[in-house]
Amino acid sequence: MTVNRYLRLIAGLFIMLSVVLSQVHSPAWLYFTAFIGLNLFQSCFSNWCPMMTILRKLGVADR
Repeated sequence: MTVNRYLRLIAGLFIMLSVVLSQVHSPAWLYFTAFIGLNLFQSCFSNWCPMMTILRKLGVADR
């Protein structure tokens, strides 16, 4: 898989996990959901995402 596919997988997983945790544990987990959304939003304009940097350092291929 490529960096972009892993990025979408991880973002979706974190969003779903934080929504479940907000229902089961504390509504404060929705701040984590907002953080992920804002990070994806800024990456649209800057073409940089911290998770992409981490994935590349782990050896995930760009294409």
